[in-house]
Amino acid sequence: MTKRQKDENLLVVVAVEQYAGKYGLSTAEAFALFRENGINALIRKHYNALHTQPLDESFHFADDVLKQHLK
Repeated sequence: MTKRQKDENLLVVVAVEQYAGKYGLSTAEAFALFRENGINALIRKHYNALHTQPLDESFHFADDVLKQHLK
């Protein structure tokens, strides 16, 4: 696994854990929601921008996308 892949995984993990905590979900439930809505792939796709921001920005990004997606 490359350093970039590890960093992408970290962004996804942080987003999942923070999302689960905010919305009272288990991490498994949050991860499933992310997978169903393509959030993991989006975080990876936007890695170049997200990795320059504070770590919790991946959560805010995912939260914003899901709010739009789940309307």
